[in-house]
Amino acid sequence: MRNYPHPIIAREGWPFLAVAVAGSLAVTWWAGWPWALPLWLASLFVLQFFRDPGRDVPEAPNLVISPADGRVVAVERSRDPYLDRDARKVSVFMNVFNVHSNRSPVEGVIGDVWYHAGKFLNAALSKASLENERNALWIKTDDGHDITCVQVAGLIARRILCYVKPGDRLARGQRYGFIRFGSRLDVYLPLEAEVKVSIGDRAVGGETVLALLPPGAA
Repeated sequence: MRNYPHPIIAREGWPFLAVAVAGSLAVTWWAGWPWALPLWLASLFVLQFFRDPGRDVPEAPNLVISPADGRVVAVERSRDPYLDRDARKVSVFMNVFNVHSNRSPVEGVIGDVWYHAGKFLNAALSKASLENERNALWIKTDDGHDITCVQVAGLIARRILCYVKPGDRLARGQRYGFIRFGSRLDVYLPLEAEVKVSIGDRAVGGETVLALLPPGAA
């Protein structure tokens, strides 16, 4: 399934790209290419940062897919601080060259949303999960599994965007948010989940399978 209801450049980036290109054009017109080159390079950076390609979302049952592009930096047993349970935690770190759209790892209904203000530590650090600015979703699957998906701001990320609320239903791979400029996504899974990735693996948001859920928890 190709879940892609928006242009190939994320709408969150349109104002940034417009300003960057307008500035580049103005300097090119008034001062010439040598002076404008740094601005055009900045425009290219903005363009690549806000790219948002469609993804082919796997349709097999019980899959948990990556909510973001990036590198897997944590696969561990942990305490889910939002649902107060022991869980398996998988974390994906996004650098400034990754796509920064965030997608639902599973299909289900949002039970709750929690926002916490916090610090802006390097998002690759484990303590960023509990100390940085973050926004968490509790997603209840149709089989009764509880999944917690947490957007975590990073060292230079200063804006977490989340477009859903309790009671909304998300399809697996559906785009629900965005983080600007370098961050991570934490996914807390039931202990029975079978994790399919390892630390250091590259994940593609909406496509890479992070884990398999056991059937029939409802």
